[in-house]
Amino acid sequence: MPSEALAAALTGSSDDLRDILAKAGAAEVTLQLPGTAKGPLPSPETGSEAPGKGLRLGAWETPALVLPAESALEALSALAEPDPDGPWSAAVSLRYLCVLAGQACDLARRGRMLPQLVTESGVPAARWQPVLTGADAASYRDFAAALPPICRAVTTSGGTTDDAPSDAGGSGVGRTLRDALEVLVDSAARQLMPERLMVGIRPGPKAPLPDRFIAALTAPDPALPGARPAEVAELAKPLIGWLRAAHEANGPIRVSFRLAEPPPGEDDWALDFALQSADDPSLYLPAADLWTGARMPGLPSQPDETLLAGLGRAVRLFPALHEALLRAQPDAMTLSTSEAHEFLRQSAPLLQAAGFGVQLPAWAGRKAVGLKLTTRTRSKTPSGKAAAESGFGLDQLVDFRIDLVIGEGTVSAEELAELARLKVPLVRIRGQWVELDDRQLKAALKAVGRRREGQLTAAEVLQQVVDGGEEDLPLVEVDADGSLGDLISGQAAERLTPVPTPPGFQGTLRPYQERGLSWLHFLARLGLGGILADDMGLGKTAQTLSLLLAERLDAETPVAPTLLVCPMSLVSNWQKEAARFAPSLRVHVHHGGGRKRDEDFRDTVAASDLVVTTYGTALRDLGLLREVHWGRIACDEAQAIKNSGTRQAQAVRDIPARTRLALTGTPVENHLAELWSIMEFCNPGLLGPAKRFRRRFQEPIEVRGDADATAALKRATGPFVLRRLKTDKSIISDLPEKNEMKVWCTLTAEQATLYQAVVEDMMAVIDGSEGIQRRGNVIAAMTKLKQVCNHPAHLLKDGSRLPGRSGKLARLEELTEEIIEDGDKALIFTQYAEFGTMLQPYLAAHLDRPVLWLHGGLSKAKRDELVDRFQNDTEPMLFLLSLKAAGTGLNLTAANHVIHVDRWWNPAVENQATDRAFRIGQSRNVQVRKFICTGTLEEKIDAMIERKKELASAVVGTGEDWVTNLDTDQLRELLSLDPVAVS
Repeated sequence: MPSEALAAALTGSSDDLRDILAKAGAAEVTLQLPGTAKGPLPSPETGSEAPGKGLRLGAWETPALVLPAESALEALSALAEPDPDGPWSAAVSLRYLCVLAGQACDLARRGRMLPQLVTESGVPAARWQPVLTGADAASYRDFAAALPPICRAVTTSGGTTDDAPSDAGGSGVGRTLRDALEVLVDSAARQLMPERLMVGIRPGPKAPLPDRFIAALTAPDPALPGARPAEVAELAKPLIGWLRAAHEANGPIRVSFRLAEPPPGEDDWALDFALQSADDPSLYLPAADLWTGARMPGLPSQPDETLLAGLGRAVRLFPALHEALLRAQPDAMTLSTSEAHEFLRQSAPLLQAAGFGVQLPAWAGRKAVGLKLTTRTRSKTPSGKAAAESGFGLDQLVDFRIDLVIGEGTVSAEELAELARLKVPLVRIRGQWVELDDRQLKAALKAVGRRREGQLTAAEVLQQVVDGGEEDLPLVEVDADGSLGDLISGQAAERLTPVPTPPGFQGTLRPYQERGLSWLHFLARLGLGGILADDMGLGKTAQTLSLLLAERLDAETPVAPTLLVCPMSLVSNWQKEAARFAPSLRVHVHHGGGRKRDEDFRDTVAASDLVVTTYGTALRDLGLLREVHWGRIACDEAQAIKNSGTRQAQAVRDIPARTRLALTGTPVENHLAELWSIMEFCNPGLLGPAKRFRRRFQEPIEVRGDADATAALKRATGPFVLRRLKTDKSIISDLPEKNEMKVWCTLTAEQATLYQAVVEDMMAVIDGSEGIQRRGNVIAAMTKLKQVCNHPAHLLKDGSRLPGRSGKLARLEELTEEIIEDGDKALIFTQYAEFGTMLQPYLAAHLDRPVLWLHGGLSKAKRDELVDRFQNDTEPMLFLLSLKAAGTGLNLTAANHVIHVDRWWNPAVENQATDRAFRIGQSRNVQVRKFICTGTLEEKIDAMIERKKELASAVVGTGEDWVTNLDTDQLRELLSLDPVAVS
């Protein structure tokens, strides 16, 4: 698309965007993009499939709009919320940059920046640069791990400093992210800090450089032309030292402060000092114990000097600390109530952001003043009456009352007025300390004059719960009775009398499944959508089919059909499960080249109860599907619509239906925006616009870990999400155990030689590349090394013999022999289809038993035939499966062994594959084995995942891209072969 057309599409009817893009210049930029000889591949979010052949990384001249750096923040703010009905949607890279812009604004608001004198195009300039310590440094590493590949398609350079955290990656990822963050922080700082000097009295070009520098920090133009090199170096040196000192608290052992509230009847607060491990905060040594000789693991040789040096640095942020340092062995200090409040409000956030440990009372930082909503139904539902008979509806009137809450108790208007008059910021109320905020008190006093009791409809109450009050006066507690209370509490499924298994259901629902059915039926009657987020294998399909049967019992009018959208791999599963559990349902599959069109389609739908289609077909046939007003749209594996801007997510939202249902075991995989996207499908508009959701919930929870925002989000979404885990014995007690183990394999001498040769060759290539090309080379190296670990013939692709050349294959032969001899069946997963094609005939000949092989190249009919044979044939056998083709949607409970021959390094993907066998219907314990070659990158990455499971869930969840962010030395260490690897 030409630059002019791009600008026109982006601006649309937005005056703000039009003004911003007026500053942009049309340009051609060279991007390193994957493609074929015909051109670069379209964005994955368009839904287009990549060709199987001819892919390569190439340089493509791409039309672009180039904005001045100072306009970047303004542009991202305007582009953050595209019109859902507009001609464009936000791709992953744009959404990423918008979140990064929010992080930059947060850093600037909290003062996490320092002035620096940098050189840009040969001219000195005054810039603000971020200070990334403590939680901010961890967030920076998360941003580096999540950097979209397209952001690395152009290498960047600029006047940056090397004092920011460097563990996010080398010159590619680290520099790209750092440049972007520095530009955004500088722009945010200039917006937040009003210009301090009027233009008429601004220092002229001959004024001292420090005066000009200070003025330029708040001026639109940061440049300082004409400055002499000597005076630039003189001013820059202490500024660089200042920035470096700001990062010094980021060592393995840090000084920690713990504020303890006074005992009842006393007013003295204790601030205790300690040394604490930065990686494991549970390793904590109070200073009082340190001075008596106590020690803990990881301490430096002179821990007393570490404590004193840390306290000395902290004085800059907490000046009152100098009194404690007058003692030779400081271990604590006493604070008055006013000093404690000053520490809470000012010093504690600064210390924490600078990397010091800070432990505060549980109530600190929470909004002390809030609202409590109490509702009472006007007529009680008889005890034990089923939800379907309760008569509850969204138009039902309930009595309500709103009370003001401080801490954990309600207060009267008179008590509130007295607290406002006293103007005491930290006060003990009914035995509990609370921190009172002037803005909250003013908002509470205004609320006193509003209507505080009366009647509302149930729908209005639900909306109040979702809205959550005001920014300064949040809704902190809801007390509702009856069915409304059950719904708001998220306990409707447990408290409502279960709807019994419908007569047409062939089988018996378990108690928790009947509770799920009652919840689904209850929401459907109200016209509300929901997310059935039960763990994989707990029977979401059976609960959904029973719902369709239940709502057709004694229906006075015909029930409109349900449209079920699912991945292509699950179409047959829904057909078979419907035929098994609900044979009376009329099921039609709308998929494939021969699918019905126009009038034939409408006639078929009118005669159907359930229409099954795929996400791809829904996108292609959106116009046709929109002509039908469905009774319900259900999305299976609803994580497929977790990105709200994708075309398939927009397509299913555009199809009209009375109610909507999302089925997914992972409603949130990476970030809270995914929950908003799925909720927006289920109940459009309920959580408000995405921008408001991000400001109110996503940023406070993900960036600051805000407990109040977390509770508010749970309260807002609780009525519409039902989540049960199969590991919960109160849910399901008869599911057998899953025993996971690692199987350590050694390389043969041939494998070790090949491995070392690949490392030497690929490291030479990686050393000479950068940006997206370097990333591609790292992925290629990893792929080759994993192929070596599987078998030399897998790497060489020479059709050579298999036996005796691979440690993994030898162990696989031993295990499969035992499994077959015991009369069992096993699933064997590999991520490489070519390796599976090699293994299948070899294992079949070696074992003289059937070895089935399922991969992405099979037709739907052939897949179904293989699954049916494996499940129903009593002969012991193996089922070899491609991880991508068979990781979801299959029921393979005939197997009680699962073997992962090569690792995907994404626990979620591996667990989904394992759950093909470990699910309802499995009667035996499941043995799960994960093959790892010792001394290789497989063992090292496994160890990294074990050490940093929290990080792995966020970083490894994106696949293997995170390894490409390591610098050359880290890569060499990761890929190198340990001596113990060879058998």
